[in-house]
Amino acid sequence: MAGKIRASDIDEVKARVNIADIVGEHVSLKNAGVGSLKGLCPFHDERSPSFHVKTTSGFYHCFGCGESGDVYSFMQKMDHVTFTEAVERLAQRIGFQLTYEEGSGKPSEGGNRARLLAANAAAEKFFIQQLASTGAAEGRKFLGERGFDRAAAEQFGIGFAPKSWSELRDHLKKLGFTDDEQLAAGLLSQGDKGPYDRFRGRLVWPIRDVTGQTIGFGARKLFDDDKGPKYLNTPETPVYHKAQVLYGLDLAKRDIGKTRRVVVVEGYTDVMAAHLSGVTTAVATCGTAFGVDHIKLIRRVMGDDSGLGEVIFTFDPDAAGQKAAMRAFGEQARFSAQTFVAVAPEGLDPCDLRLHRGEQAVRDLIESKVPMFEFVIRTVLKNYNLDTVEGRVAALREAAPIIADIRDSALKPGYTRELARLTGVDMAEAQSAVSRASKQSSVSSAAAQNSSNGPAAGAGESTEPATITGNTFAIVTMEEIARDPAIRLERDALMAILQHPTLIPDPQMDDACNAVLSQPALDTIRAAIGANRSTRNGPTWLQEVLGDVPEALTPLVTQLAVAPLPEPEEERIPAYVQGIVSSLVEKDLVRRKSDLVSRLQRLGGESSDESRAISQELLALENKRRDVRGY
Repeated sequence: MAGKIRASDIDEVKARVNIADIVGEHVSLKNAGVGSLKGLCPFHDERSPSFHVKTTSGFYHCFGCGESGDVYSFMQKMDHVTFTEAVERLAQRIGFQLTYEEGSGKPSEGGNRARLLAANAAAEKFFIQQLASTGAAEGRKFLGERGFDRAAAEQFGIGFAPKSWSELRDHLKKLGFTDDEQLAAGLLSQGDKGPYDRFRGRLVWPIRDVTGQTIGFGARKLFDDDKGPKYLNTPETPVYHKAQVLYGLDLAKRDIGKTRRVVVVEGYTDVMAAHLSGVTTAVATCGTAFGVDHIKLIRRVMGDDSGLGEVIFTFDPDAAGQKAAMRAFGEQARFSAQTFVAVAPEGLDPCDLRLHRGEQAVRDLIESKVPMFEFVIRTVLKNYNLDTVEGRVAALREAAPIIADIRDSALKPGYTRELARLTGVDMAEAQSAVSRASKQSSVSSAAAQNSSNGPAAGAGESTEPATITGNTFAIVTMEEIARDPAIRLERDALMAILQHPTLIPDPQMDDACNAVLSQPALDTIRAAIGANRSTRNGPTWLQEVLGDVPEALTPLVTQLAVAPLPEPEEERIPAYVQGIVSSLVEKDLVRRKSDLVSRLQRLGGESSDESRAISQELLALENKRRDVRGY
């Protein structure tokens, strides 16, 4: 059994890895100040970015849901791996050789997820090799008939599963993967006579997560004697959840983030055709309808918070395509981006369109998009006979709520006019129908709100008291602290100290650590900083501080360490940090002076040894204040 990874190696790997690179594989990050980035939180659904990453400290924090941590905890939560696996994966990523204590010195092999991913990677290589075999002629023919050459197959990692019950199983067993591991990865199926290859005689597409790791496969039927479905996917496994995966996202994510556009097509070959035609933001669902989890995934990758992005759905014009469009419309309000629909002429999907009319036709299809509201309204109206009064009234009644739900109020008048034109009713009648629908929607929303238990308290906003070294205080958030200007100074100074400790001279750091803060939680954090000031030049600085505060205060420490500083110019950061820390020290000196003056007044002006001692302390404080201004 492998031993523990040496602690110094854990620190070294974390120091060498840029947390923004890891988080950026899941979230589109934007600049939020010096050394700060922000994006939509991957741990909860939100419209405005509250997820912050601090590259200088290597920590992240979401001011919406309260999730926080370092690069290891991010990988643990996003990829569902153990701490050891997270360290090993990052070490492998940067080519760092880990040292293990009390063991064999070899990486651990007990991590279930890591083993399943390794099995999938080995299976992918096997399938790719098999595509060149004699038995895969039908698979190569299938690709060729759809306009995909060898280069396209290599680009998308397409392979072939032999018409065998155990060829993949036997190959993976030679590599050390047990039947149980192959079953758990969805590569085998369990029969009455034992496990057998799940994919047989099929063309195989690797399905990868947003980081590019192969988590499953989609396999297309090729032979008439195959009695299975046309497309057979990996079943639900610990690493593959079809409702949370989009095929092609690993290839499309960079351009999606750049262009703020994503094109949702219906199948693997459509994704291939789109990418090969220059539509490099195309993705597809994997054997399931487009749903809420897919939206969350796209919004994070796109950075969907401004309303300027575009989500374009391609649907077949048949009944199934219209049904899919209506399902997508039911979820479109979850996007801040504008949603569109692109329907190819004559019912051609992107793959057929490229094959019969060329790559330009695929690009033209996407540019011919129409707003989803318009598409849905026209789809609804097709169900009614608009030549009759009854048909027009019924159509108006069903279409009006669609316009009432449009978030952009500037668009409603135009769509109302369009509805009047399409149904053949007066503009006033259409306006009245939309107005009634809006009122009904408002009443329904209010009723739903009243029937709930009320809004949940935001993460980190608990008013439950926490006991800190015998004192009880209400836990506060960054926002609550900011309401008090005096406390805001203390907050900003601790932010500067935690984020840029090396910019603070030793005398100034000593004075700051000895200052007494008025806010109990912040003063506790200040004490933890003081206890660890000697480690501030090392990679574990923040971790050491976190280890010396009560657990109830760790979220606040992380917030302070991640929140953007109010100084936007990098070259001014040193002056800002030293200035705000000086202000904190001076504030404490003023407090101490006030206490001394109060003591002196209580002596009634009589000369005594105590009064002379107080006067000397006051003089020393004044000298100290001058020193503080000259740090």
